[in-house]
Amino acid sequence: MNKYFLLLAGSTLLYLANGKAAWASGFSPSPLFPTVNSYQTTVTTNGDSADIYFPNVANSANNQQKHPIALFLPGSRVETLQYSQYASIVASYGFTVVVPRRIRTLPAFGFTGLLPEASQINDVLNFMVAENSNPNSPLTGTIDTNNLVLLGHSFGGSVGLTAIDNSCIYPVCEGQFQLPQQLRAAAFFGTSINVGTGQFIPIKNQGIPIALLHGNLDGLIPIGLAQESYNLVQEPPKALITINGVNHYGITNVNNPVGARLDSNNPTLSQDESIEIVARWSALFLRGYALNDQDALEYINSSGDALDQNVTVTIQTQTVPETNPVLGLLSIVAFTIFPWAKSWKKQQ
Repeated sequence: MNKYFLLLAGSTLLYLANGKAAWASGFSPSPLFPTVNSYQTTVTTNGDSADIYFPNVANSANNQQKHPIALFLPGSRVETLQYSQYASIVASYGFTVVVPRRIRTLPAFGFTGLLPEASQINDVLNFMVAENSNPNSPLTGTIDTNNLVLLGHSFGGSVGLTAIDNSCIYPVCEGQFQLPQQLRAAAFFGTSINVGTGQFIPIKNQGIPIALLHGNLDGLIPIGLAQESYNLVQEPPKALITINGVNHYGITNVNNPVGARLDSNNPTLSQDESIEIVARWSALFLRGYALNDQDALEYINSSGDALDQNVTVTIQTQTVPETNPVLGLLSIVAFTIFPWAKSWKKQQ
């Protein structure tokens, strides 16, 4: 086939006849920082141990930036170190990622083990504010303490969703809870609202952007439950990002980690590829909506779906008044072409 170019006036993308796409603006969805540092500590506000991952700013053009706090709420029974690869990639996009380890006893369920809880959100935020001013911390003066985002897996995602709703439902929450005003956005993988709560409730997210990422091969929480949870998030922006070839543990260092519930569905993507996709889409969603990163927003809302053959995106964004009929027409053309280009690319 002869090569040809399809140019959209005012667009940042050029589509080539071989089905690939290039960014005319020079934007790349790759990490901002080539290396990441980490350390283990104790969250002094609640006694939890935690792994913290943060960008290595040495020799980086972004070394003057302060980094938002990204609290990751793990899945039940999953050791926190299983998320080290995922957390490192998210940190490389300019976040300080905190992965706390919480052991709880739930007598009503006959359960003792690793299980996150909503109170950790405020506890970690208060601890990180202290770390930012602690002269002995490797994070001194590097944290944007007014900017908090949430990440989570499975039960941890349900904790995050109900916390955003300010619902205190046992066992995802015990006692009183008040969502901190510093929360800007959230991205959860392999979850649904009813995990742990046993019920579907409307999530009054108060305009806080939420992304639900889900593997189409998830054998523990079927994709239909994620779709139902997406529908119950009351306000845009919200996204359902489906990753093809991925099961419930597409976010952990290994499939079916020891001690966790078994997902009998085998993934068809490699574990490394799966983790990278989940981390990249999570981080860019958070950069776009928590930091108003316009390139990240363009990737999440428009072009990323066409560029990533393993991902399908359903998204509802805030309504923006149309001020220019020509731009409106170009938008219609763009959204018509993006799915065509993606479909054509997958057939090659």
